[in-house]
Amino acid sequence: MIKVNVKNDKIIITGHALYDDYGKDIVCASASSIIISSINCVLQFDKDAISYQENKDGLEIEVLKKDKITLTIIKNMLDMLKDLASQYEENIKIIGG
Repeated sequence: MIKVNVKNDKIIITGHALYDDYGKDIVCASASSIIISSINCVLQFDKDAISYQENKDGLEIEVLKKDKITLTIIKNMLDMLKDLASQYEENIKIIGG
C-alpha cells in the first residue's frame, strides 16, 4: 500500500500500491504522475518553494514557502491523491492533511 502521510509542512510518501505487477501497476503510475508533475509545477514557479528527497523508503516533500501558487499546487496534488485513494482504498491511503 502507498501511504501519503501529511504532517504540517511535510508530505512523506512510502510503500508500493501492489495493484498489479511491476510495470503494469496503474495505481502506482497514477500516484507517481500526480506527485512528480506537482513537484515539477511548483519548481517551475519557484525553485526554492519546496524541497524534496527521494530515498530507498520513499519520497519526502517539504513546503518551504507558503505562497498562494505553492499551496494551491500542493492542495491540488493532495486532492488528486485523495480521489485516487477513494477509488483504490486497498492500494493507497492518505494520513493527515
